[in-house]
Amino acid sequence: MLGILIGALGVFAWQRLHQPLASVGASQPDSQDEQDSQDALQAPATGTVTESKFTCDGRIYCSQMTSCEEAEFFLENCPGVKMDGGGDGVPCERQWCGNH
Repeated sequence: MLGILIGALGVFAWQRLHQPLASVGASQPDSQDEQDSQDALQAPATGTVTESKFTCDGRIYCSQMTSCEEAEFFLENCPGVKMDGGGDGVPCERQWCGNH
């Protein structure tokens, strides 16, 4: 019984000693680069990143697209898509982008 009590006190002491170090490190960035990264995540996007109404969400086929614009976004930005059968850089020519 005494061994369990000593073990519990040891665990408690270890947690108390290490907890303040973790909380201080999490609240203060280590460098200016880290602060800049945090600021960039919180700031609205500006001219350097093109915003899009589309996101890579796992769709890979033309039958899953709703427009040529969407198919073009997927072909240019998403890995593993199967939308350019002709290999000419024009996606979904039969369904959406045939008049390009």
